[in-house]
Amino acid sequence: MGDERLLVVGGGLAGARAAEGARQAGHTGPITIVAGEDAMPYIRPPLSKEFLTGAAERDVVDVFPADWYADERVEVLRGVRATGLDPAAHRLRLADGRTLDYGRLLLATGASARRWRAPEGELAGVHVLRTFADSEALRSALAVGGRRMVAIGAGWIGLEATAAARGYADEVTVIAPEAVPLAAAVGSAVGEVFAELHRANGVDLRMSTGVAGIRGEGGRVTGVELDTGETVPADLVLVGIGAVPETGLAEAAGLEVRGGIVTDASFRTSADDVYAVGDVASVYHPVLQSHLRVEHWANAENAGRAAGRSLAGEGVEYAEIPYFYTDQYDLGMEYSGYGTLADGIDPVFRGDRAAREFLAFWQREGRVVAGMNVNVWDVNDQVQQLIRSGARIDPARLADASVPLERLVAEASA
Repeated sequence: MGDERLLVVGGGLAGARAAEGARQAGHTGPITIVAGEDAMPYIRPPLSKEFLTGAAERDVVDVFPADWYADERVEVLRGVRATGLDPAAHRLRLADGRTLDYGRLLLATGASARRWRAPEGELAGVHVLRTFADSEALRSALAVGGRRMVAIGAGWIGLEATAAARGYADEVTVIAPEAVPLAAAVGSAVGEVFAELHRANGVDLRMSTGVAGIRGEGGRVTGVELDTGETVPADLVLVGIGAVPETGLAEAAGLEVRGGIVTDASFRTSADDVYAVGDVASVYHPVLQSHLRVEHWANAENAGRAAGRSLAGEGVEYAEIPYFYTDQYDLGMEYSGYGTLADGIDPVFRGDRAAREFLAFWQREGRVVAGMNVNVWDVNDQVQQLIRSGARIDPARLADASVPLERLVAEASA
């Protein structure tokens, strides 16, 4: 494999880290990244956090400085989409008519924002938030200040953008069908913490509420009609209703796709010499003994590098614990764990929920399967150690802040 071309389809964090991982694993042949956007590979968390709030500028999103690619002999084809994959011929077709042969290929095509139905979703002032261009456009709209934004959806993107909007002194109404924000991600008990956070910052939360349609006049959005018949006035609307994995290339090539491109723990797909990673991949997880598709930054960061090593021929079995974080107003949070195992379980709290300084642990059969730290720092490694240990832990000791986490880790590891 040392001299064969490695192709990476996708110009995001996972693709860039894969190129890095392949070089670290000793691959000396050509590496080409096919980036659909006309940009060098970048990371997405700042797009709904520090870039959107105005606390940082464009360079905060770059995975590597521009000279890294030249130094590592990684070619980036910008603004070129892959339109066809022929696994049997080991050939990739591009939108500009070129074809590229490869030894091994990695699909890191990511996901795209789910948009509101046309023509309502095409009104001026209706935004989604997925790409740098999306974030730049939304930031410009929010930075005017004193405007009325409606966020459709109370997931991470909707709530982070809401916090940014409040920082610009914009009015915000959040509309979502579920009873509690983030309930699907972290459960109702923790979701209520975020609900109170946003209410305390002047956000009008309309939970258990559906949207009948987006309304406009003269080609520009004017409001959002609720299923109650009420129309909430809006100068801009953020549609934050999830993302769809970009599996079209894989499906057309005959790869196995079930909610994502199916791979083994080494990122190998059902086609020889074709791998997949990141938001688009449903990767077999040896701990869960099932496939898992994760749409968070840390997965692109860590799995991307591991996939690159696998692409270069190194033996890899990826078994990292999923991790994500958020920053909203004065609240910072980290979560590590297996959401599928934590689903439906009431967490054990340690600390002061009212002050928004606490840890939460989810246990299944007495074992910690997920943990979250809210405004409590330098404990995520210990949370992950508790999860990895697989030890049964008395929930009363988990809740008791007088028992140091270090002691619990030592006991769990004994």
